[in-house]
Amino acid sequence: MQAMDSAQRFWLTRPFFERATQLFLGVLLAALVLVTVLHVMVPEGHPLYVSAFTVNLLGKYLSYALLAVSVDLVWGYLGILSLGHGAFFAIGGYAMGMYLMRQIGDRGTYGDPILPDFMVFLSWDSLPWYWLGFDMAWFAFLMVLLAPGLLALVFGFLAFRSRVTGVYLSIITQALTFALMLAFFRNEMGFGGNNGLTDFRELLGFDLRSDATRLGLFIATGVALALGYILCRAIVTSKLGRVSVATRDAEARTRFLGYRVERFKLFVFVVSAMLAGLAGALYVPQVGIINPSEFSPIFSIEIVLWVALGVGPPCMAL
Repeated sequence: MQAMDSAQRFWLTRPFFERATQLFLGVLLAALVLVTVLHVMVPEGHPLYVSAFTVNLLGKYLSYALLAVSVDLVWGYLGILSLGHGAFFAIGGYAMGMYLMRQIGDRGTYGDPILPDFMVFLSWDSLPWYWLGFDMAWFAFLMVLLAPGLLALVFGFLAFRSRVTGVYLSIITQALTFALMLAFFRNEMGFGGNNGLTDFRELLGFDLRSDATRLGLFIATGVALALGYILCRAIVTSKLGRVSVATRDAEARTRFLGYRVERFKLFVFVVSAMLAGLAGALYVPQVGIINPSEFSPIFSIEIVLWVALGVGPPCMAL
């Protein structure tokens, strides 16, 4: 009994004792198991058979769900209406795409073991410095989290220190993703320009075109969604979450009580960006391409609409 009370007090395990979290995890686990069984054990042609295409499609939906959870964290509990979360999603996707491009090696159209095909086509003579290390899985997976997290850290530090709030902050976030979209469209950036990164072959040695790999990515995305939800739920039920809600409802009053609200906002914003980057990284190998259209402001607005329609104002699903 004492051990259970201790577990309930620990912020990271607290969500497991909530009925809503148990229900969510139960439904998600049941869905993952059901789709896996219907795909693996039911023969093709049977009415209940789940095709590899459907598995792949459901995996994309789960990555979008994780992205929506990240937006819900900052909008529902900080009151920050971010219209630029597509940028963090895209940066995580590009980090994964760079790793997948390096895995092609000499199997590309031009047979260059180092340079991706688009760089050979554009007459690049060497690999840019920011591509170095992406031939290693651990480095690429680390960048999936660190790259969007670092962007959010710099952007959030400047914005929150200047006390930019409300609609002005929303406009700035939209301007951020629009600026990145224009930059990534340029061939000189070294990210494939308008065409982006594509023609991926394998992930960690597994063929991305195989049904087994697609099923594995679907399950991995479901697990990431569960962990992301638990992390967000743990945050919002902790003291940090209570201060975040207080900041959302009365920032000036919370500041007068002695809280450094900029630090709370910055931490939650960075965590949200890292979750969005993870969602993008899981999305890319399932869709097979990443290009600058993911930076589109319209896409970021669509994310906000998913959250608003899916959980209702003021985004209290978590």
